[in-house]
Amino acid sequence: MLVSSAAHPVFSGLQPAAVWAHFATLCRIPRASKHEAALRDDLLAWAEGRGLAAEVDAVGNLLVCKPAMPGREGAPAVVLQAHLDMVCQKNGDSDHDFLRDPIVPVLDDGWLRAEKTTLGADNGIGVALILAVLASDDIAHGPIEALLTVDEEAGMGGARGLAPGLLQGRLMLNLDTEAWGEFYLGCAGGLDVNVERPGRPDAVPDDHQGWQIVLHGLRGGHSGVDIHEGRGNAIKLLVRVLRRLEADFPLRLAALQGGTARNALPREAVASFALPRGMGDGLVAAVAELEALLRGELQGVDEGLMLAVSPCATDSLLAPAEQALWLATLHAAPHGVRGMSRQVPGVVETSNNLGMVDLRPAGGSCNFMVRSLLDSGSTALADEIVSLWALSGTAATTDGYYPGWAPNPASALLKTCQAVYRRDFAADSTVQVIHAGLECGIIGAKYPGLDIVSFGPTIRGAHAPGERVEVASVARCWQLLTAILAELR
Repeated sequence: MLVSSAAHPVFSGLQPAAVWAHFATLCRIPRASKHEAALRDDLLAWAEGRGLAAEVDAVGNLLVCKPAMPGREGAPAVVLQAHLDMVCQKNGDSDHDFLRDPIVPVLDDGWLRAEKTTLGADNGIGVALILAVLASDDIAHGPIEALLTVDEEAGMGGARGLAPGLLQGRLMLNLDTEAWGEFYLGCAGGLDVNVERPGRPDAVPDDHQGWQIVLHGLRGGHSGVDIHEGRGNAIKLLVRVLRRLEADFPLRLAALQGGTARNALPREAVASFALPRGMGDGLVAAVAELEALLRGELQGVDEGLMLAVSPCATDSLLAPAEQALWLATLHAAPHGVRGMSRQVPGVVETSNNLGMVDLRPAGGSCNFMVRSLLDSGSTALADEIVSLWALSGTAATTDGYYPGWAPNPASALLKTCQAVYRRDFAADSTVQVIHAGLECGIIGAKYPGLDIVSFGPTIRGAHAPGERVEVASVARCWQLLTAILAELR
C-alpha cells in the first residue's frame, strides 16, 4: 500500500504532495533492473484497490487503465509511459545493498539527492507523476493508459517484450527526459558488444610481491547524456596506467575490474599484479607521477581522479600472452564520441562506452554499449569493435539491438505541448533530440503511427552517485502534464 509523505520527513512540505508521496514509495521499495517485482506488485495492488483495471504482461510490464473523467469520454486516449527500474551505482565506501535497502534522499538547496548512491529520479519521478494522475479525482483528462515498463536500464527488456495490440491510445507522453523546458522528439538507438575470453592461470613466482592500484574519484555519469563532456573512463585510464608501468617494471597482472553498469561511465577500477620484491618504492613514485599527469589532462572535467597503490595478496596471474592481449586490445578499443550529428547541430550522433570489465587469470569479459542516432551508425561501430577482438580470436558478440526514435517535426501532439507550455509558462520551449536511449523508438516500432513526445524535470548526474532532481521543476512538470491532458479533447 502506498506510504504517505509523512513517513519520510524529507518529503514534508514538498509540492505537489501527491507526486512526492508516490516517489517516497519508489525510494522505499528496491527496484534494480530485473528486480522490479516487489514494486510492481505493490503498485498493482494499489491500482486494483482504487478500482482501476490493471494487468502485468508476459515480460513484467504493468499496464493500468483509468477511464476518462465525466464529460471527457470523447477525448483521445493517452498513453503515459515511464520505467520502474533504476540504475544502481554507489561510492566505494558505501555499504548500500540495492536489493534490500531503501534509498535515503536528502534535500539540499532546492534539490533532492542521495548521499552516496543514485537517487532513482531517473525514472522514478516520471513514474510518480503518472501515479499521481491515476490517483487524482480532480484533473480533467480523457482515457489514460499508464504503461510502466521493466528492465529499461539493463537492455530495455520491458519495451522489447511489449506485445503489439496491448495499447489502444494513439498519443504517448514519455516522462523519461531530464531537462525542464525541452520537448524531446527523437533519441539514439544502440546495441551491446559483449566480449569473453578464457584463460589459464600462472603461478606467482616466489620472489614476487602482490600490489594493487585503485583508480577512483571520477564523476561518472550517464553514458549517453554525459558522453560528450570528455569525463574520465576509469577502465581506459587504468589500462593506460598499467601499460605505462609495463614499460618500466616487469609487471605481471593478476586481475582488472572496473565499472558496474553498461550505461554508466565507469568511475572506479582496480588492478592487482605482482612485481619482484624490492620494487615497491619505485612503483609508488611512478604511480604518483601518473596521477599528476592524468589529473592535469582532466583539469576542469574530472580532476578529482586519484590513484591509490598498496600491497595485496595474489594467488595466481594471467599468462604473459593473455596480459599483453587484454591490455593492448582494451587500450585500442574505442570509447567516447565517434561523431556529431550533421542533421541536429550540437547533438552526438554516434558514441561508445566501455562500461564494464572483469579480468582474472582464468578468463575475462567486458562490455561496450554503442549508441547512434543512425541505426547504421551503431551497427557499424559495433562491427568495428567485434573486428578488433577477432584479430586475437576472441569471442565478441552483439546483443540487445534497439532502434532509434526518428523525429517527427509535424507531430500534432508536439504542437499541443508547445502551445500549452507557452500559455502556462509565458515562454517558448525548445525541441531536442537526445543521444541517450529511450523506449520510444521500440514502442513506436511496435505501434506505427503512435504520436510520441517526451519531457521531464531537471535531473543532474543520472547514473552516478549524487544524482539529483530539482524540486521546483517537478512541480512545473506536474502543472504541464495536467494541463496537456486537459487540453487534449
